[in-house]
Amino acid sequence: MFQRVIAICCVLSIVLISVPVEAGKIKSMLKGRHRTGQPGQGYDDTLNVPGQSWGVHDKERPEPWVITPPSASTQEKAGSAPSDATVLFDGTDLAHWQGGDGEAKWIVKDGYMEVNGTGSIRTRESFGSCQLHVEFATPTKIQGDSQGRGNSGVMIMGLYEIQILDSFENRSYSDGQAGAIYGQYPPLVNASRGPGQWQVFDIVFEAPEFDEEGALVKPAHITVLHNGVIVHNRATSLGQVAHQDPPQWKAHAEKLPLTLQDHGNPIRFRNVWIRPLTGYDSDK
Repeated sequence: MFQRVIAICCVLSIVLISVPVEAGKIKSMLKGRHRTGQPGQGYDDTLNVPGQSWGVHDKERPEPWVITPPSASTQEKAGSAPSDATVLFDGTDLAHWQGGDGEAKWIVKDGYMEVNGTGSIRTRESFGSCQLHVEFATPTKIQGDSQGRGNSGVMIMGLYEIQILDSFENRSYSDGQAGAIYGQYPPLVNASRGPGQWQVFDIVFEAPEFDEEGALVKPAHITVLHNGVIVHNRATSLGQVAHQDPPQWKAHAEKLPLTLQDHGNPIRFRNVWIRPLTGYDSDK
């Protein structure tokens, strides 16, 4: 009997020890990312990287998380999101969105959602610092000019707007054209495609920080690529969006919903996804 117990314990020990080896991959607290679990390579006797607790080429430094990168979109077909992204719109429904009075009521068909005059929509989930991908198309039929032509906006945290406008051969005020940080900075260049063509915003947003009394500690910083071209390079936000007034800072929560604006024009959106920003050597 005693020998049988020992044998069983030995088998259990082998199983318990082998599970991490067989599983190999180490899962993250965030979905869609893992570490391989392979031993680190490098050195244990080098000087520290300035300002860091890690030595140069430190073999104990955590392995970067592994993800599946996105596939690129074409004019005919939307691409895919990174494996660790939250897909806010995949072309099928508005499950991640809500309107001012409850359910989001924008049109959904043929893989896109379209503004229809029922009001702006916002995400059910709140976000802070993030990487955001948004694809949009202004109407093929040209109507109006300046701010009346293909107008919408991506409102990060509902407060920091990257302007959507048909700015293809359509002059408007510079800090309100497509790709502008509305009312603050015009885009470095006008990278707009023509009406009806799918366009892309890739946005890196670093959320502001406030102290316990509501005073600004660190402003937001915003980087934007419009159709693959950088139009803002870590621009320092001057405050929350305003129309015909200077921006101002007002304390708010660390995370807030993302808003897509209904400005009365039938703008289309597809392939909307978001990823949280994490620091180097993150345990997430």
